[in-house]
Amino acid sequence: MIMPLKAVVFAAFLCLIFLSPLAVGIRTLPGRITTTGGGRNEFNKLGPFMEAPEYRNGKECASSSVNRENFVSSSSNDPSLVHIAMTLDSEYLRGSIAAVQSVLRHASCPENVFFHFIAAEFDSASPRVLSQLVRSTFPSLNFKVYIFREDTVINLISSSIRQALENPLNYARNYLGDILDRSVDRVIYLDSDVIVVDDITKLWNTELTGSRVIGAPEYCHANFTLYFTSNFWSDPVLPGLIAGRTPCYFNTGVMVMDMVRWREGNYREKLEKWMQLQKKKRIYDLGSLPPFLLVFGGNVEAIDHRWNQHGLGGDNIRGSCRSLHPGPASLLHWSGKGKPWVRLDEKRPCPLDHLWEPYDLYKHKIERAKDQSLLGFASLSELTDDSIFL
Repeated sequence: MIMPLKAVVFAAFLCLIFLSPLAVGIRTLPGRITTTGGGRNEFNKLGPFMEAPEYRNGKECASSSVNRENFVSSSSNDPSLVHIAMTLDSEYLRGSIAAVQSVLRHASCPENVFFHFIAAEFDSASPRVLSQLVRSTFPSLNFKVYIFREDTVINLISSSIRQALENPLNYARNYLGDILDRSVDRVIYLDSDVIVVDDITKLWNTELTGSRVIGAPEYCHANFTLYFTSNFWSDPVLPGLIAGRTPCYFNTGVMVMDMVRWREGNYREKLEKWMQLQKKKRIYDLGSLPPFLLVFGGNVEAIDHRWNQHGLGGDNIRGSCRSLHPGPASLLHWSGKGKPWVRLDEKRPCPLDHLWEPYDLYKHKIERAKDQSLLGFASLSELTDDSIFL
């Protein structure tokens, strides 16, 4: 039966009323890929990616109630699931695909991992095409794509020391409490330039003690004052707002987040207040990180440093090569200017970029990574030095 035009218009109007002002969700069914017209062209430009192996739970895993046939939205309520939030965009897509592959490869219960991808509304590749590409690469992956409305934050963003840090999608983590389904009460946030080389369940089981909202590896020997300008420290009021706390540096690319406490504490608004002040009086130079330091510094659940061996992309200006800092590694993070897929393609890789390469599913490069073992390239101990890279 064909609906009358008035009924169609009315239905569309109701959708606009009830959709979240921040994001809407796209869900694709396992094994079903539908691209037509311009969507097919977008799809081809972003790929091709090799289909990932099928990763299955062991007998020791609690069974997940996700229905692979219906893939209903209630699947995110399953208490056996590990929830991971990541951004998804055309520029960093190759990194995101590699990150997902690394999580699944090392997870003890890969079928119980649920990914929440946040894609920008006006990305050069549409969120629906990005969603279809993820589905074609990981046919049985549990995931949902949310469309992030960039106008939510665009007027709050100030210039940074590196233009890439001004991308509105970098601020999506500020809005996870509004974007994600309300049934998601805890999530691991991961940047797109990470590789996980351990069981993600270990990170998921981090206990957030007391009233703490987030957990992350902290670096208390770093000079916290360097992350803010003289305008901040010379102000008669601002330094007093963090007085009484012992804030430590932490990297926001890996966080365990209690979304119930986040929503109850209105932490999105607290971050926005610092961003609004930044627009009036420049108090920092480095993108989306400083507001997190100001809001959470001194009240973060300290997680073992092995869960964020960051700075592997080099500094934010030159992107120079770096080595791992001492200790075991469960997660490698190419924060900084240099990205491993770019340096590998340009045939000027840093030594550590070859640790990222085995997880690269990009077809044109897959022959380089095939059968290459992470530990076969070099032991982590051979690639360390005595520096901590921020």
